[in-house]
Amino acid sequence: GPSALMQIAQLQNLRFGLRFLPRSKTAVRLTKASLQRTTIDYYCVSCSFSRLTRCFETRSIVFGISPSKTLLVFFWLSALVPLHDVTLLGQETKPGKWKLVWQDEFNGEKLDYSKWEAEVNAFGGGNQELQIYTDRKENLRVENGSLVIEAHRGKIGIQGTERDFSSARIRSKNRGDWTYGRFEVRAKLPKGKGVWPAIWMLPTEDRYGGWAASGEIDIMELKGHEPNRIYGTLHYGAAWPKNKFSGENYALAEGDFSSDFHLFAVEWEKGEIRWYLDEKLIQTQKGWSSTGGEFPAPFDHPFHMVLNVSVGGGFVGPPDASTPLPQSMLVDYVRVYSR
Repeated sequence: GPSALMQIAQLQNLRFGLRFLPRSKTAVRLTKASLQRTTIDYYCVSCSFSRLTRCFETRSIVFGISPSKTLLVFFWLSALVPLHDVTLLGQETKPGKWKLVWQDEFNGEKLDYSKWEAEVNAFGGGNQELQIYTDRKENLRVENGSLVIEAHRGKIGIQGTERDFSSARIRSKNRGDWTYGRFEVRAKLPKGKGVWPAIWMLPTEDRYGGWAASGEIDIMELKGHEPNRIYGTLHYGAAWPKNKFSGENYALAEGDFSSDFHLFAVEWEKGEIRWYLDEKLIQTQKGWSSTGGEFPAPFDHPFHMVLNVSVGGGFVGPPDASTPLPQSMLVDYVRVYSR
């Protein structure tokens, strides 16, 4: 508790660790004179002693959050060096020599348009979706250190078209485009019949032909009426309607994806794509094809990120009166790594 931490802060020449369960997205900030709680915007998803070496050398207090959501607080106190505030330690590198090359931590007051484009689409996103995509604050905003994509019920009209639902969709096209890499999104998902959140990737150019000959990588999709299950899928082959797809789904043993944040990731390398949930490998694919080129086409050219929440569509079906709208996808961060 705080009183114990205050006693700890008074010690000198001692290094040790303390672990406890946080009640919210908070961290302890210590100074010589006081202890207070402060909201954090940026922190480790996983933490180990090896990642703390640099901060120990600078005599900092360091914290991280483990995959089990335990807050780890480490202290390095010295009589010769003043006690510093909390150092927020990000994942600059990952096992396997992945190096961070692009990120959005959503720490500002609005969407960073140097990294994202908000799609405004009066006809939904295809797939018989029922929403209009807007850039209104009700549907798309950054607040409390997270991106918020929120689906609403209620007639909205743009571009001469009116629909009964609205939501948002953003993409990094021509702002962040990559061939191969590790792609991470830490998010808390919405639920409800007819609600369809997705974290995915599309080709920046249709090098091998129209969808899906040039490919599509679905990092995560969820059917709102099955909030404990996610889907990871590849789309490829020929242009629609002769396209192909392959993938797997994964269900949580307890709870669902609307109750807490989870880390969704894909590692995309030449000839192999791997899916991870909270750092656990859940799927590997090594076989696909494209009528427009030889393997590893179509997954050998630049793709960009897409984040959205759809309402209705062939994948989930329409919402009904029981669907609890509004529903939000909260995104803590997006990070991209390369070898």
